[in-house]
Amino acid sequence: MKKLIFIMAGLIIMSCLNAQSLEEIVKKYTDASKLDNVANVKTIKITASMSVMGMELPMTLWMKNPDKMKSVTNINGQDMIQVFDGTKGFTVNPMSGSTDPVEMTPDQIKQSQRTNMFRNYLADALKKGQLTLEGEENVNDKPAFKLKYDADGIVSYIDIDKSTYYCVKTSSTTNGVTVDSYPTEYTETNGVIIPMKTSTSAQGMDMVMTFTKVEVDTPMEDDIFTIK
Repeated sequence: MKKLIFIMAGLIIMSCLNAQSLEEIVKKYTDASKLDNVANVKTIKITASMSVMGMELPMTLWMKNPDKMKSVTNINGQDMIQVFDGTKGFTVNPMSGSTDPVEMTPDQIKQSQRTNMFRNYLADALKKGQLTLEGEENVNDKPAFKLKYDADGIVSYIDIDKSTYYCVKTSSTTNGVTVDSYPTEYTETNGVIIPMKTSTSAQGMDMVMTFTKVEVDTPMEDDIFTIK
């Protein structure tokens, strides 16, 4: 009996030693992704291609620290644009039958800022009490920590790989639609670590985003982030 108690006590101690706190996970995620370095980067420009429903759609993304963002996706010769100048955001969607810019709502702006590469949103959420550790799950047959991010009326789940501490999956549900994304092929460019490929699925539709070129700290004028 004493031997059994000793073994059980040892197992409990080992499990406690191996357990990672939420703070430790976020710290290791920050270090692995070199997000402290990214905070000092002035600009990021990405050339990309999106594969969806048999179509290859060229994309360009511009980002300027701290929060200016613009994306242009060419669809059958027409440009779909989303832009945020730091104060206001606009979208241009020719697929809707109009090329007039439409101002983004505050909720749309908040959602778009979740993709802000200059911001360590997990560390921010941790400080604000918006982040919880929900256990573990396997992603691509590898164990990962599952974090819950609850902010701005949107609940997301983020999986952090237990060996690399890279984000390997995100999942969120908006208006009844669940979107699962799997970032892979992490590559470093001038101190910035970015997943060069992201596979996304929603309601049976699959999409693959592939980054073909990443440019860091290239000159970028503010008028890029205006609708002309």
